[in-house]
Parts: sequence; structure tokens; C-alpha cells
Amino acid sequence: MKETPDLIRDSSVGRELTEKEAMTLAGLMSTHTLEDGEFLIKEGTRDNALHVLLEGRLEVIKLVGGNDEMSLAILKAGDMAGELGFVDGQAHTVGLRALSGARVISLSRTDFETIVDKHPQLVYKVMRAIVRSTHRIVHRMNHEFIELNNYVFKQHGRY
Repeated sequence: MKETPDLIRDSSVGRELTEKEAMTLAGLMSTHTLEDGEFLIKEGTRDNALHVLLEGRLEVIKLVGGNDEMSLAILKAGDMAGELGFVDGQAHTVGLRALSGARVISLSRTDFETIVDKHPQLVYKVMRAIVRSTHRIVHRMNHEFIELNNYVFKQHGRY
């Protein structure tokens, strides 16, 4: 089995990191194992942590009224989660639930802030990875919005 620094370097948060930077980051992170159906993040909560999925899958879900929920995406090994809450400290707008078990490493913002002065390049690279991840999400949402508009307009004779 791979060591945590190697797992970090194989993930979206660590692709730019040197081995030494990955080891530094690994020293700040904790590992969590989730059972099938267990929540990593519940919608409306704050955890101020960046999560990296090492194994398994996480379902991104949104509560849509009553007890109903909608599945928005499925995260796979190497994907990040909780990026915006990690940066801004706001409550999560979606939940993350394990599908058939998952293993995650997490980095708290408080721990991350301890390396800002000592390892500014590492901090910069992690923040760049967060921006890249957020950019991919926005790009996907824009594409889905366009597809939805095309569908709606076609249905109503406006296409």
C-alpha cells in the first residue's frame, strides 16, 4: 500500500508538490474511514477542513425539501472536497456521503495556517489546486446550465 505522501501526490491537491512538500502536508493531515452511507460532511455544517478522497466514492447530495435529496455528482479517488468551507469557513451547501465505503485524508484550516510563513510555496500550490478544482466545478455547472437551457427552449418552441 502507498504511503500517505505518495497518495497526496497522486491526488488533485498534490500534483505539483515535491516529495518533501507532500511529506510536510501529510504530517498535518488525518485519515478517516467511512462506512457505506456514512456522511463526511452534512449540509449546513462547518468543518473548516479540506478533504481528499483516497479510496472509494463520495456522493454529493443536496437537500431539496422535506426528506428529499438530489444527487449532484460522484467524487472518485483523488478528488478534493470541502474546498470552499476550508477557505471561507462558511457552512457547507451540500452533503457528502460515502458510497460503499471510502477513505479520506483531511487537513484542517487551523493546521494549514501553521505552515504559511515557513512553507509559502507549499501553501501557494495547495491554494492553486483548490482554485483549479473550483474552476472545474464552475465549468461543469456552466455546461449543465447551457444544456438545461437548450432543453427548456427546445421544449417550448423557442430554440
